[in-house]
Amino acid sequence: MNFKKHLEISWNLMFKHIVSLILITAAMFGVNIISLGILAPVTAAGYMQSILLMVRENREPAVQDLFSEMKLFFPLLGFGFLAAIIIMIGFLLLFVPGIIMIFAVIFTCTFMMPLMTDKGLQLFDAIKKSYAMAVKENITEHFILIVLFLCIMTIGSSFFIGALLTTPFAFIFLLSIYNEKTQGMNLPRTKA
Repeated sequence: MNFKKHLEISWNLMFKHIVSLILITAAMFGVNIISLGILAPVTAAGYMQSILLMVRENREPAVQDLFSEMKLFFPLLGFGFLAAIIIMIGFLLLFVPGIIMIFAVIFTCTFMMPLMTDKGLQLFDAIKKSYAMAVKENITEHFILIVLFLCIMTIGSSFFIGALLTTPFAFIFLLSIYNEKTQGMNLPRTKA
């Protein structure tokens, strides 16, 4: 995997669509705060699909895209509760098992949302396929992807303005890699 190429793609797309990316990211943060996080999973799915279409088709992201995946509200809400329970069990055991559980969920479900929005997979099928994509070729590359993604997100989360820039950059990077990995995949696309 050529991470440098994907970072360059992310950088170029980020600055080509900077205004619309900042608007959709700020809107996603605002909706998540107002809804007390209840709409966070479904707006993240819409956000990811919008960015994926930008990566594939150079389509301008729009704020209304955040609500384009409302059909996934209940599956993603259920997944959120399940993931929270798994992580809480890990933290009940001690700090290190909790961190291991967080990493296991991230490792397994890295491509879950794009598979649900882009390929139309059901929740558990998307988790299985995401895991298969993680371990299919090179586990080390997938580990590096997760570390890079989390580092970019962490750098921006230090302050709000930074998050408005690093969140779209991190997701463009992730979805550029997803797009490369899914080319030639024999699953139907649900979006044009």
